[in-house]
Amino acid sequence: MSFLQVQDLAKRYTGSTVFDAVNFAIEKGEFVCIIGHSGCGKTTILNVLAGLDAASSGTVIMDNREVAGPSLDRGVVFQGHALMPWLSVMNNIAFAVKSRWPDWNRIQVQIHCQKFIDLVGLTGSEHKKPAQLSGGMKQRVGIARAFAIQPKMLLLDEPFGALDALTRGTIQDELVHICAATRQTVFMITHDVDESILLADRILLMSNGPNACIAEVVENTLPRPRDRQRIHHDPQYYRVRNHLVDFLVNRSKLYQTGEAARPAQPPVVRPGVEVANEPLAKIINLRH
Repeated sequence: MSFLQVQDLAKRYTGSTVFDAVNFAIEKGEFVCIIGHSGCGKTTILNVLAGLDAASSGTVIMDNREVAGPSLDRGVVFQGHALMPWLSVMNNIAFAVKSRWPDWNRIQVQIHCQKFIDLVGLTGSEHKKPAQLSGGMKQRVGIARAFAIQPKMLLLDEPFGALDALTRGTIQDELVHICAATRQTVFMITHDVDESILLADRILLMSNGPNACIAEVVENTLPRPRDRQRIHHDPQYYRVRNHLVDFLVNRSKLYQTGEAARPAQPPVVRPGVEVANEPLAKIINLRH
């Protein structure tokens, strides 16, 4: 059995179905991104995985237990940093750590928090309040806090969406290194195709809402470790990227009109392998 199993998940409101028959699985230590247009229910799925929202039907099983509410087994990082403004960096993280290990003394908590402050590159900022931090630094605190409780799974809801490109790239690189070091299981929402190619092992493609579904599961065939400075030199990069862009621009809307059949189980696609014989010039320009 997979570490996380999502079975026939649906979310309905009166007169409207956000998504229906959502099925996917995540293995332990895997990094999975989900991409789709606004309104398809990505954040709702993440909230159901976090236990912050209830599905209308279907089940979520994590580590052989059904998800039925919030738990420290799942760490969540939202687009907004959600820090407590009256607490320092250290104390924002310590608040979560004390909830996880209430029997720890002050020294144990401080040593544990410092480890994750150092991990995200905030050494020297332990006593600063959120108002004294840049946007990127605040997001690093949120990431450190999520990792510090050592969750079985990390849930990221577009955590870098509000950051400038340079800061975003720096934190993406740090996330890659942290996940490689900790073998953390990650489910992440993003609108950024390039971000998903850099970070993910697999990419879930959602059709347009309402009544959305997971239409495809794309295996990212680019080898690890991935370097953002060199990744675009790999021909597989363009094969994967063009497949994702083509889905978002053209194919994602076909499931609403019935021009594409809604799959009971989304097919697994390996675009970096399946078109390996195409000339590179054609690959780069394919609907791009």
